[in-house]
Amino acid sequence: MSTTATLKQNYKERIVPALKKEFDYKSVMQVPVLEKIVVNQGLGIATADKKIIDVAIDELTTITGQKAVATYSKKDISNFKLRRKMPIGVMVTLRHERMYEFLERLVRVALPRIRDFRGIDSKLDGRGNYTLGIQEQIIFPEINIDNITKILGMNITFVTSAKTDEEGYALLREFGLPFKNAKKN
Repeated sequence: MSTTATLKQNYKERIVPALKKEFDYKSVMQVPVLEKIVVNQGLGIATADKKIIDVAIDELTTITGQKAVATYSKKDISNFKLRRKMPIGVMVTLRHERMYEFLERLVRVALPRIRDFRGIDSKLDGRGNYTLGIQEQIIFPEINIDNITKILGMNITFVTSAKTDEEGYALLREFGLPFKNAKKN
């Protein structure tokens, strides 16, 4: 729990004043915050093998420290052999302490373990949110490589209260996300 306290304290003591100065905010309440982190795995291959969902739920629960839930299809699509309410993915929404703890582990441990890692793209969604795609779940040290049956990727979405991409980018950069072209103003 001490790592979460340091990251949260770091936000209050270092990041808030830096962003307040950079964007000329009048109040501390205008400074964007990281609201939640959503970790999502789309598992279209689960239509053929139901056990993949159970394995993915266990792995995502281990990685995030919070119980993952299955996501279900909304309609029938015969070309993909998909029926309504079939499990086709797994997701976790992290907030507060667990969110900061996961962010810390992602930035300090998991991302540096990616082979030939040169930073992450700096393309946000237009509303200050950022989605990071990861090809392999084995970059997380919590996963035992010997027990892996299938390499699965995931999307990690950082939802911020920022109004613009510049504000969201500055917030995530200050949190330590290793962007490729880290532009400093």
